[in-house]
Amino acid sequence: MSSPSDVRLLVLHALRLKGVAGVGAVAGAVGIDAPVVEREVDELASLGLVVHREGLLNGWQLTVAGRSEHERLLADELDTTGARPVVERSYRRFRTLNPGVLDACSRWQVRELSGHLVRNDHDDPAYDEKVLNALSDALTDVRPMSERLGEALERFRPYAPHLEEALDRAWAGEREYVTKPMIPSFHTVWFELHEDLLATLGLDRASESESKET
Repeated sequence: MSSPSDVRLLVLHALRLKGVAGVGAVAGAVGIDAPVVEREVDELASLGLVVHREGLLNGWQLTVAGRSEHERLLADELDTTGARPVVERSYRRFRTLNPGVLDACSRWQVRELSGHLVRNDHDDPAYDEKVLNALSDALTDVRPMSERLGEALERFRPYAPHLEEALDRAWAGEREYVTKPMIPSFHTVWFELHEDLLATLGLDRASESESKET
């Protein structure tokens, strides 16, 4: 049986993954009613763990103290649930799949014609189909990993369904659901899964790039 995370951890975690987000976006990401999220962010703000940002990016954001508290809660969760081995194995598996997904997303945006890289104008259905097939293969490969993660920690359960929904929408002609930021596109969800694995294990991208692990 999977272990559910507490509300405070889930709210901090959503903000860690999204950077800046409103109450509605956090609620949708973690599957908690918006009024519950609103009460929690108000409490977190009073503790100096989150701050509200105004401007082009409008919403809640972790403070330095909030990031430290989030890291502490994640470490405690791994210890109390015994989920670390599953997350570590899943992370290693993810790293083998990540280059192919990043390559497919790049090919969705640009393509080579006559030896030059040009913007993909999506006028070649056969080309786009090959890219979508590559992402479909990645989804098939990542789904068992996502299921194992979800069995260990419930907050990992939504990733595979969200990837599948994004891909279904892309196949249906909504091309933005492959790589467009700020919406739950395939790349956005994949990026957040990557960030989730790193954060859960207390890693960062700098340490990952220095690792010789494949």
